Amino acid sequence: MKLDSSVSAVITGGSSGLGAATARLLAEKGVKTALFDLNQEVGEKLASELGGVFCKVDVTSQADCEKGFEAARSKVGQERILVNCAGTGNAFKTAGRDKKTGEIQTFPMDKFEQIIQINLIGTFRCIAISSAGMMSLDALDEFGERGVVINTASVAAEDGQMGQASYSASKAGVVGMTLPIARDLMSEGIRVNTILPGIFDTPLLQGAPDKVKQSLAASVPFPKRLGAPSEYAHLSLAMIENGYFNGESVRLDGAIRMAPR
Repeated sequence: MKLDSSVSAVITGGSSGLGAATARLLAEKGVKTALFDLNQEVGEKLASELGGVFCKVDVTSQADCEKGFEAARSKVGQERILVNCAGTGNAFKTAGRDKKTGEIQTFPMDKFEQIIQINLIGTFRCIAISSAGMMSLDALDEFGERGVVINTASVAAEDGQMGQASYSASKAGVVGMTLPIARDLMSEGIRVNTILPGIFDTPLLQGAPDKVKQSLAASVPFPKRLGAPSEYAHLSLAMIENGYFNGESVRLDGAIRMAPR
């Protein structure tokens, strides 16, 4: 897909981290951007900087998402690109013992369901709404390309650590649905790919002590550092621009394979 000012993109989780880096790179190519996020102050500031639009959207809400896409399209037009970066995590053992009392505890089911709702169902919800809109567009070339979807999973989809049952399940779900969705949309000329990031220098990690960040960086085979959000953005761009890139889930992780803990 050729990127210029005739193309619009929606980036969920677009206010910071991987989403913000991708929005910046797309904007540099002239793409009109719409940022979906819950952080309104940061999101509006970035959208203003990029000449785009911010929409406060909770991806767990069907009404919120429908309203967000409608608002985005009224400002920047029907998107040809969707980048799903909205997501979060938690850490609970499936069953374990309280460190102080020894009391046996189980994973709080509401916390498990919350992660599935945000990371997996929220991603699918946005894909369904966005791809339906893309189907209304004219094809860009003789092969019928109309749009492209980029999803964010995690290396935890394949080698999740202790306490990551809900997070790993949600991200494995994103990987698992990539090919079927690409097949669902193949006759409409909409491509679907997923990135599995390793340990990246995002706001989630920036608040960690330096020793923790240094230890995480040292665990990466090569290069021994945290991933930069711009590197995620560049892989997204490659997947968007390369018309033969479809139905793939690609790790971006410096060859790391996560240890059990």
